Amino acid sequence: MNELMVGSAEHVGDDDVMDGFIGKAPAFRDVLTKLPKVAKAEGAVLISGETGTGKELVARAIHRLGRRPQSPFVAVNCGSLMDTLFESELFGHERGAFTDAHARRQGLMSQAAGGTLFLDEVDTLTPRGQIALLRALQDRSFRPLGSTTEQRIEVRFLAATNARLDRLVENGSFRADLYYRLCVFSVTLPALRDRREDILLLAYHFLEKYAGHPMPELSAGAAEALLAWDWPGNVRELESALVRSVPVARDASIAAADLGLPNTAGAGATAPPAAGLRSFKSQKRRILEVFERQYLIRIMTEYRGNVSRAALAAGKERRDLGKLLKRHGLEPKEFSGRPGPLPVPVALSA
Repeated sequence: MNELMVGSAEHVGDDDVMDGFIGKAPAFRDVLTKLPKVAKAEGAVLISGETGTGKELVARAIHRLGRRPQSPFVAVNCGSLMDTLFESELFGHERGAFTDAHARRQGLMSQAAGGTLFLDEVDTLTPRGQIALLRALQDRSFRPLGSTTEQRIEVRFLAATNARLDRLVENGSFRADLYYRLCVFSVTLPALRDRREDILLLAYHFLEKYAGHPMPELSAGAAEALLAWDWPGNVRELESALVRSVPVARDASIAAADLGLPNTAGAGATAPPAAGLRSFKSQKRRILEVFERQYLIRIMTEYRGNVSRAALAAGKERRDLGKLLKRHGLEPKEFSGRPGPLPVPVALSA
């Protein structure tokens, strides 16, 4: 990850914000553009989004882009904390504070001193846990169990939820005062179905990550199935589908059935997706997008990121090839160290 200098949000470059993120959809990029200013502020941040949308990635980015990127980042899943031990986990305890407290233990707030405490699934906190967290947020101080001494530690609180906390407040299952303390700043991540232009970008990223070289290609049917599915598990579900497809792919091509998505088991590479056949124009455009990206990855790998040489080999103007690379979110520098060439894709004939 890039090391950032402490300064105003305006001095944070686009590459710094995108470090660790993949996507060009406006709904996604709009969220990322907010992160530098949110990161430089000191208030608590509530990160909302469906399961698998990348809430912890955003939390880590806020920490990385903040004023103290080298300080601790401590993450905890609130759903995994027992109600009776929550205060001990959060504040720590002294030896003998309760049964089985055989030694002094440092709490999560102390571990995150000077840095960030990330509370995932904050909506699962019990009423007792909500009270304990509210006190820490309000007073910025705490007392370890069994101790008579108050401790004050500077910690940046980030919280994440896949539930609508405002609705939980309305039905009385989440404290309104805690909600307003956590929601000084708010970041809401879009579902993958609302950023469909990123599906193939992410799919190829996961193929590069898990398949190695030579990297299998997506057949036209597989690409269409990926684009048609609604992804209730979002990016995490997409990643699982690509991981699942790699060991079963044959002939250097991933078929729709290899993805293991509903209604694709036993389907051929060009079988219609669950949502049904689209118009000829729409189908043609999507298949051309798959071909373009496959070709660009292959030729840029072969020429190790040299746009001029790749354009000459492709029979295109350098400027036009540059525009194509930008449209598909491909950076020439990403290919400078890759082995090449990749095999010619067989996706469109699968």
